[in-house]
Amino acid sequence: MNWAATVWLILMIGFVVMEAACPFHLVSVWFAIGSLAAMVVAICSGAVWLQITVFAVVSVGLLIAMLPLVKKFVIPKQEKTNVESVVGSMGYVTETVDNMDATGQVKLGGMYWTARSEDGHKIPAGTLVEVTRIEGVKAFVTPVPVEEEAKV
Repeated sequence: MNWAATVWLILMIGFVVMEAACPFHLVSVWFAIGSLAAMVVAICSGAVWLQITVFAVVSVGLLIAMLPLVKKFVIPKQEKTNVESVVGSMGYVTETVDNMDATGQVKLGGMYWTARSEDGHKIPAGTLVEVTRIEGVKAFVTPVPVEEEAKV
């Protein structure tokens, strides 16, 4: 085996080791296959510029060709949670909401949430509120004006 084929073999082994160190991420498998193709060209006594060109074309070609497949199977899908459905919903304060004392609880659709006032004002128990945002396990709420309360 000539020196160029040995270099491509060492590069291929290095890329395979990198791939093995990062399973299921498909980081360097494209370059390992490109190195294999360049090694074949080197064994067939191809010029160095041809070896480098074959390496680049095969590696980039595989990367571009397989990108949709990688996106479909490797990249995790973002799944919406029930938290997004809570924002904008209305519920009743079951424990007075007071940001200074770090107290407050609201009932939203049969579930109890720790609550904080969006504007910092106290909200007494029994008040109809609307959820403006969720942070962790806390619902930030604002009181619903009395005229809107009659519509609900």
